[in-house]
Amino acid sequence: MSDFQPYEIIEGDYDKGMVLLADHATNLLPTAYGDLGLPQTAFKRHIAFDIGVEGLTRHLASRLGVPAVMSRFSRLLIDPNRGEDDPTLIMKISDGAIIPGNRDITQEEWDLRLNSFHRPYHNAVDGVLGRVGRQTGKAPLVFSLHSYTPFWKAFARPWHAAVLWDTDHRAVTPLLAKLNAAGDIMVGDNEPYDGALKGDTMYRHCMVKGIAHALLEVRQDLIADDAGIAAWAERLAPIFAAMNDDPTLHEYQTFASRTGPY
Repeated sequence: MSDFQPYEIIEGDYDKGMVLLADHATNLLPTAYGDLGLPQTAFKRHIAFDIGVEGLTRHLASRLGVPAVMSRFSRLLIDPNRGEDDPTLIMKISDGAIIPGNRDITQEEWDLRLNSFHRPYHNAVDGVLGRVGRQTGKAPLVFSLHSYTPFWKAFARPWHAAVLWDTDHRAVTPLLAKLNAAGDIMVGDNEPYDGALKGDTMYRHCMVKGIAHALLEVRQDLIADDAGIAAWAERLAPIFAAMNDDPTLHEYQTFASRTGPY
């Protein structure tokens, strides 16, 4: 596994002060893990990665000229958007699919995946955020990109996109306002998920450190092809750029978490 890179850093202008993150960018596995006992069809599903997010992240990083950090391993191996003590860090069943390669996981293997994939990814995020802070002398503005399924069981999710957050409203309020201003999409506010999750990426890198941030989810059927990705990059790039010009979003300010004390 020494030749498997668990993250990718897309280089950009660190002086711009913005960083993009993509926790679930790919469905890749090191060859040593085979397919974790799953059919190949599983790796085309949301259980393996956030469909469309890799392309959207690349488009936005290029258009905005800012750095991005993307994971290069499937969430089926270990979920980078979970804290190290989260019981769902390595899933044994995901959306009805039993994961044979995880079912009888040993503590030794659990620790190996932490050290080989999860921690290197988060160290890379720390490194990029730290470099932005050093070069600008200010807090970076962070956007974390995800996607979600258009249906949950029989329920058709009506939201085209969603903004998830804990209590730091600084980037959330303007992002929601700007997304809603177009008038052509429905935007969820902590729907279909709640953004307060102890130990996740936004908690670890932004809430604890007082960095303004927002987690943006786009419904995956809207970014499942190149045309959809390009359209959403066109929609989001000017919004992100305008927010990045707001000096109040580059100040360190810590907010209490709804998940409990730090």
